[in-house]
Amino acid sequence: MRQVLLGRSSVAALIMVFAVVGAACSDTDADTDAGDARPAAETSQDDAISEPPEDSTATSGNQSSESTAGSSQNAPEGVTLDAANQTITSALRVDLTRDFATLPLYRGTADGMTVWYVITDVSDAEIATQLGVNHSPKLANAVHLCPSCFQEVTTADPVLGQAEVEFQGAPDFSPERTLVAGPTNFPPESFTVGAVADAQYSPFVTVVGPGGAVYNAPIVATGDGPFDVTTHADTHDRTLGIDTENMTADLLFVRGFSNGEAILYLSFDSSDAFTATIERSTFVPALADLAFANGGGRADSARASIFTFANAQTGLEDNPPERGASQGAGRSQGLTHALSLEIVGQDAAVENPEVLEALRTGADVSNIFDVFPTNALETDRAEYSPAWDLNVGVYSDEAVGQGLNVLKTDSDTVRLEASEGLVTAPGGLPLGSANIVINCPALAFLDAPPQ
Repeated sequence: MRQVLLGRSSVAALIMVFAVVGAACSDTDADTDAGDARPAAETSQDDAISEPPEDSTATSGNQSSESTAGSSQNAPEGVTLDAANQTITSALRVDLTRDFATLPLYRGTADGMTVWYVITDVSDAEIATQLGVNHSPKLANAVHLCPSCFQEVTTADPVLGQAEVEFQGAPDFSPERTLVAGPTNFPPESFTVGAVADAQYSPFVTVVGPGGAVYNAPIVATGDGPFDVTTHADTHDRTLGIDTENMTADLLFVRGFSNGEAILYLSFDSSDAFTATIERSTFVPALADLAFANGGGRADSARASIFTFANAQTGLEDNPPERGASQGAGRSQGLTHALSLEIVGQDAAVENPEVLEALRTGADVSNIFDVFPTNALETDRAEYSPAWDLNVGVYSDEAVGQGLNVLKTDSDTVRLEASEGLVTAPGGLPLGSANIVINCPALAFLDAPPQ
């Protein structure tokens, strides 16, 4: 039985605070708190939509998988988002039936082990256009003052993904992800992370040599396949399919919000153990030192601001259309909401259709991005970063009593309510950074582009 050290968790401290916050929690302590080591069992392997394409075997990237026999495990296709709504234009398609994006897949190695990764963002505008990924100028700051926040990779081409890559570190996907809601849903009764980074791993990488661009290149699988895309013993917990013949990965996205619009985003990593567990992502504790907390709005920070709630109302969207949930009646968000649903501890997999259907109707945390790559102002677009600085909001007793703890879709609305005393950080402190970093690249918008 392999033990996963959860480390010091910022949300563990938040959980302790919530033990005494009346509207959100009971007096029950979480089984997992800062510094706990828990054993993890090793497991075996309508609008803006179009019809699914007839041919789903398109290849991607310039890198082949000729050195391996190849494994083809693809998620079934359903309703397809209009490609014009994608911010990651290299995505072959975005599926609104099972909530996944098919991204180009790249091969590399780490300490002699085969790894498979995707590219979603880069700090260089020309490379972003070349690769069809998000441009994030703030990613260039990921290398400042924190050597463990990024890793240097070696490759024969100055542009990542054009030749095989040697990574310094990689995640371990073998731990079993568990998550049990508490008596009042949040805080949880217990949890264990489903994937944990080694000491050398970061999703943010630079290529050794001239250039200096910083990429968001999370590893989503390890080994030579066939892969475990059900219990995720060798894949990221959001990997629904992986095809090393056609070099694609089917990755579960999250339905969230930005600037009042419904968006889709990917979730890969978090610096906090509980956040990584509820987000179905990789625990990368070193990212807590990424420059820097409360760095939203500052050009010298690698982070942008993102918002969630600890005690919002719960519930899935009532009768969502074919394309899935957005802002319809009944829709909610946040930690208590996600933990209130039976699927929260179950594996996300094509073999578990009830999990994917719940997520399609709004079962995720559904965070609020402060900015988005489609924003009208250049200064706002330059503020975008996949490295999000999490702000955890707590509705006041007054706000809960008035029923104001409902779905929020715009960070300006959250800030306004905070200025009126209706929303605080845990413990009644002013709303601000929880010093939790989550790696959540923008993927697409559902209807209108956030402005």
